[in-house]
Amino acid sequence: MVFVLVALVVLALLASVHRYVWRRFVGDTTAPGSTLRRVGTVAAFVLPLLSLGAMTSGRIGAPFWLQQVLAWPGFLWLAALLYLTLALLVGEAVRPLLGRVLARRDAAAAARTTAGTGTSVPAAEGTVAATANGTRPRTEELVPAGPPRPATPADRTPATAPPAEPEAEAEAEAVRDAEAAARAETEAKTAAAAPGTAHPSRRLFVSRVVGGAAAAAGLATVGYGTHNVLSGPSVKRITVPLAKLPRAAHGFRIAVVSDIHIGPILGRAHTRRIVDTINSTSPDLVAVVGDLVDGSVADLGSAAEPLAGLRSRHGSFFVTGNHEYFSGAEQWVNHVRELGLIPLENARVELGGFDLAGVNDIAGETEGQGPDFVRALGDRDRSRAAVLLAHQPVVIHDAVEHGVDLQLSGHTHGGQLWPGNYLAELANPTVAGLERYGDTQLFVSRGAGAWGPPVRVGAPADITVVELASRQA
Repeated sequence: MVFVLVALVVLALLASVHRYVWRRFVGDTTAPGSTLRRVGTVAAFVLPLLSLGAMTSGRIGAPFWLQQVLAWPGFLWLAALLYLTLALLVGEAVRPLLGRVLARRDAAAAARTTAGTGTSVPAAEGTVAATANGTRPRTEELVPAGPPRPATPADRTPATAPPAEPEAEAEAEAVRDAEAAARAETEAKTAAAAPGTAHPSRRLFVSRVVGGAAAAAGLATVGYGTHNVLSGPSVKRITVPLAKLPRAAHGFRIAVVSDIHIGPILGRAHTRRIVDTINSTSPDLVAVVGDLVDGSVADLGSAAEPLAGLRSRHGSFFVTGNHEYFSGAEQWVNHVRELGLIPLENARVELGGFDLAGVNDIAGETEGQGPDFVRALGDRDRSRAAVLLAHQPVVIHDAVEHGVDLQLSGHTHGGQLWPGNYLAELANPTVAGLERYGDTQLFVSRGAGAWGPPVRVGAPADITVVELASRQA
């Protein structure tokens, strides 16, 4: 019941976001009945359906080719929706400011038009003032003086209307100009105070400018994040001192890689890039700490085959992540063993200078295969340093209880899509990097791949070479 309620809330939220995005990008910028509006409306329905298909096709056992067809547009739209929405929200703050600027520009243009009618407002004001003071300006005679001519019958006939006086015409014209200027100023102030009541052409212009800028910013961000994933992970290096590490093991290098996420989007070429990057660091040991795949061995076994090319002095080790339990964990454990990796299923091996242990992911509890710290660490010699491979950082407190010196984890992707790092912080003690919990240190990798959208923003993919340092050296 709780799952159904959560699903309904999520669907309602997605529907609201899609309606908002449609209104700002389509409804506010296109004419009713236009081709662009029809195309935008169709996209507003098709794109979320593709996203739903991309997220569910693998879980319902759809053919792998269909998963691949749905994955690219469906998952990329989720990333685009996020950054287009964020860009539009920023645009909401810009929209009224741009409206005010345009309203003032129109008001200034109206004032210039009024001033260009040829009427001199100061002269009119002088005329009005003179009239108000009870004096009449002197009117020059337009007819030259001369002897009076005899009166005629027409002169004795009274006119039907007195001729207009030039002073009265000038005064009336000045009043009309003043009233027009006042109306223009009032309209400009009203538009500036309430941009939503601006002229329709002005609203359309503002919507198109803001929408265009938001589209450019959002899509550019997605493009940048996609390039970050497809170009492969970078190499990071950190040094971790361990109090119990003997001098002979000083400088031991572990290449830590997590969250490769081989799947419908990231396939064999992605795996090959990661293997080549790891081998270029010449590590002493390789630790693959979960979420290797998103799919079955039947669909992705060949894409994982480049892992057989990993090279290190002491071998490559693997622990399960939560996505292995979505994809057939037992089959994948057997397959990576065939590729030359050593699975640590709640198990431990003793190396020259320390113990290396691994526990299953907590998602395995649904299959009775969850983490077993007693089995992995219960009977070990605590005078020796211990390094633990565990996919999720949340088991750090169990590691502290069992005297682990260093835990190597992944799972968080560093948030993958900003501002997702803030959500990741709510669910994980450490999102990325090295932190200390009591006598135990926890290192969390951002991962080498991506789940869902093949996009990373603010959380670059990495492979980290952890160099162990002895305090006795």
